[in-house]
Amino acid sequence: MQPRPHSSPPMLRHRHARGAMLIEVLVAILIFSIGVLALVGLQAQMTHAQSSAKSRADATYLANELIGVMWSDTTNLSSYDTCDGYARCSEWQAKVANALPKGAGTIDVVDATTGEVTITVRWTSPSDGDHQYVTTTFIRAAG
Repeated sequence: MQPRPHSSPPMLRHRHARGAMLIEVLVAILIFSIGVLALVGLQAQMTHAQSSAKSRADATYLANELIGVMWSDTTNLSSYDTCDGYARCSEWQAKVANALPKGAGTIDVVDATTGEVTITVRWTSPSDGDHQYVTTTFIRAAG
């Protein structure tokens, strides 16, 4: 057998191949690192979305809780408008302040004879800014 023209000796070919494997490993580590960073970013976004959803759900729950309290106290409906010194109203406002970041709740009894009431729950999220939930309902005594 005659050696092929232009072929390198086996020892020389082996030397050139050693660096290729190192480059493949470095590229694999780079791709893996990018994937890990993407997962960390996804986790941060998910946590942010979860806290925003919890605040919205809490605001809705608190407003509906007050509506239930007002339904059981229809004779004192006008007392909720000023909220000064009325225990049920003050307790609800304290609950809003404790449940939401920088939370505050206001009640507007638009018309005590028809029972139209507007409840506003406000809060400030550190990452999203100011938010509010507003609901209007009619609370009338039976009879």
